[in-house]
Amino acid sequence: MLLVLRIALAAAAVIHCLALPAYTLRVSLPSTSPAHSQPLSSSLLSFSIEEDRWPEWVGTSSRNEFTFNALQNYASLTEQPPSIRVGGDSADRTTWSPAITLNEDTFPPPTELTPYPEATQVIVGDAFYTLARFLPRGTRTVWGVNLGADNTTNAVNIARAIVRAFDTPEVRASGVVLGRLEIGNEPDIYNFTGLRTGGWTPEMYVEQWTANAGPVVEAVGIHGRGGPVTLQGASFGTQQFTPGQVFDLGLLDSKPGQAVSVISQHRYSVVSSCNGTATVSLAEFMSKDAVRSNLTIFEADIAASKAKGLGYIIGETNSAACHGSPGLSNTAGAALWAIDYVLQAATLGVQEVYFHEGIGYTYNFFQPVSLNRSITNGSPLDPRQPPHIQPLYYAGLVIGTLVGNSDNSRIVELTVDDNNVTGYAVFEGDRLVRAAFVNLHAWLSGSTGERPSVHFDFDNFAGAGSARREDVTVRRLAIGHADDVEGLQWAGQSFETADVRPVGQVVQERVPVSRGVDLRASEAIVLIF
Repeated sequence: MLLVLRIALAAAAVIHCLALPAYTLRVSLPSTSPAHSQPLSSSLLSFSIEEDRWPEWVGTSSRNEFTFNALQNYASLTEQPPSIRVGGDSADRTTWSPAITLNEDTFPPPTELTPYPEATQVIVGDAFYTLARFLPRGTRTVWGVNLGADNTTNAVNIARAIVRAFDTPEVRASGVVLGRLEIGNEPDIYNFTGLRTGGWTPEMYVEQWTANAGPVVEAVGIHGRGGPVTLQGASFGTQQFTPGQVFDLGLLDSKPGQAVSVISQHRYSVVSSCNGTATVSLAEFMSKDAVRSNLTIFEADIAASKAKGLGYIIGETNSAACHGSPGLSNTAGAALWAIDYVLQAATLGVQEVYFHEGIGYTYNFFQPVSLNRSITNGSPLDPRQPPHIQPLYYAGLVIGTLVGNSDNSRIVELTVDDNNVTGYAVFEGDRLVRAAFVNLHAWLSGSTGERPSVHFDFDNFAGAGSARREDVTVRRLAIGHADDVEGLQWAGQSFETADVRPVGQVVQERVPVSRGVDLRASEAIVLIF
């Protein structure tokens, strides 16, 4: 059975916000799960942490309470904490040493463009890995192993230290688990990052990966992809190498290749930010077409991975490369982008989407420690800026509410014939339980006139099941402007507090179906049936 929604859109001519004539859209909302729906993971939204600042992010002698609370808020929605990958560029600059207890890092000086640069050298000891005990109980982790150095002894030492850490009483007692090892970060661009010289081909990569991964799996006792610890494959940063290429070259046929359970690829929607300010506008960045063009490039890779019986994730991603772009990555518009980006990825068969985080990065969901430099231009901050969330954090609240806590959920994109309004439906078993709509039309601080809105008219809506549904519950992400950097509210609550605990009463609208629901430009809603 199809439940038909009628969507009436009204808009006035405004600056920086597309003027739409009044018209009605018909959107079919299925009450039972369509055949093309995709499984929905409770850890769909996950995080990738730059390895050099891992101790500060999670805590050293005790847990970082801000980080813990931020993650626990998400876990309370899905009953599963976000998965955590510790890796990134600095994983390929990491050396294990028995002489080091925790870590010793070497950083270049900060600049206006890069206020919080990555370490050029990271030396770690065993305690570096046991810090995982400070994550929420049940967190599944992925750890990077250095392939950039092409030093098998070091790769084995790192892998042994990781496995050793998760076998310590304190980590076992924490309930945090080791899921996968990832050998090499973005190896397809080693020639660009200076880790390889001359010609660098997929053939050379497969040979070197196998030469390093083989001793690693032997040393730590990984046997095939059916065990508790497996390998994460590829982790490519571009389409320069593809999973299909390395499959054809026999990577999965090697002994370590037989331990690969998941294929990972990386994506940043904007790359011009590495040379300064992003050259795309916020409205262009958060548009429906831009979101889809950044994800559909992976369709063949997802299909190739699943044909081999492997899972598929986007193992590192965010808005703009090189730690983000001010005025884009740290805005409310980025939160709307992230909602659509993550949910769209899920409809393509992506199991988890790992947003890359660090200390002081413009695109962080939250800044977990106090900062002494501005994230936008590197200028000194006195007093220091305390830990705080950024607008992207609200995207996780919306996503978690939609995903829910069932282990039997599926998701489908709804056909919405508007170039910047998107919709998704979630099913538990075969029953429609929730839907989300995102209005990606950019309403900016410089926009004038009446703010456009979308009206959803649920005519003859009977809901899923035999009983007629008279009401629908609405939770709303309220945003002043797409370029705001603070002041958002989710379901009437603000999470912009010293401890990420929400303030304010939960506000959810119980709306008669006959009245319908409005959605303003640059806002999002979750409907609970």
